Amino acid sequence: MANMLTQDNLQKWAPLLVLVVLVVFFTAVNPNFLSIRNFARIAIASTPALMIAVGVTFVILMGSIDLSMEGSVAVCAVLFATFFAALGGSLAGPGLLAVPATLLVGAVFGAINGLVHVKLRIPSFMASLSMGFVGIGLSLLITGGDRILVEDPLFRSLLTVRLGGFPLMTYVAIVALLAGWFIQNHTTIGRNFYAVGGGEDLAHASGLNVNKVRVICFLIAGVFYALGAMLAVAQIGIAETVTGRNLMFVSITSVVVGGTALWGGSGGVWNTLIGVLIVNVIGNGMVVIGLPSYVQDGVLGLLVITAVYLSTDRRSLSFVK
Repeated sequence: MANMLTQDNLQKWAPLLVLVVLVVFFTAVNPNFLSIRNFARIAIASTPALMIAVGVTFVILMGSIDLSMEGSVAVCAVLFATFFAALGGSLAGPGLLAVPATLLVGAVFGAINGLVHVKLRIPSFMASLSMGFVGIGLSLLITGGDRILVEDPLFRSLLTVRLGGFPLMTYVAIVALLAGWFIQNHTTIGRNFYAVGGGEDLAHASGLNVNKVRVICFLIAGVFYALGAMLAVAQIGIAETVTGRNLMFVSITSVVVGGTALWGGSGGVWNTLIGVLIVNVIGNGMVVIGLPSYVQDGVLGLLVITAVYLSTDRRSLSFVK
């Protein structure tokens, strides 16, 4: 029994157990929680956040942090809507080209983020936070503070058309999650993320170009942010400067609560999926049972502290930085 309660096992299984306990608790309080309709609501709320969280998972695996997602999402959302309208405003026509164009914007924004970090030797949290402000400013410049409507029925079908009770955007997110898992587990760059997170000095000594790995990581994260931005636009039919609001808190909280260590080298996208579901189940469950939002924030804060405690080997730390 004692062997089963090691820190490694707690870190591995605690997030899933927390998710199961939350579902059982909210169902016991209100049986309406356990329904396809309500799970679909949770899926809709989770989808954009999951894409952002998968992107930042790679950065955290590497032992860095990315705080640029709100700015990146804002830029990608408004540029997508702008491209989409300029190309005819329909996925059935040239408007489809707005999708790869937006993914490219996300990649470029992410690459610049990484280059600012490694070339200027600025800590990742400060470089990315600054780039996030740049992104917000750019989105405001593009829109002038206005909203851009995206009303194409084919594009909005990502939300309105359901398969098995769940909207199409849920399945898009699942495909993207599988792509993230493939990058993480079955590509050299994915393995390099773990290598850098596990020990940068050792990675350097083995001949790995750590700076190149970091830039590529931020680039890939930017692509996922762009995808999350487009799904957020599909969710509400509007692109604006505040499209990415709150996603920084939700995504990083999800990654940490899911069991990916902030120090890098352990965890992954499946942990992040569990973390996103935990965060959104708490949010949805609080609404279903009628508790105020500040209780949700308090619960999430306690979960983050617990998750960081479980995922940190304090024996290897002489101080907390």
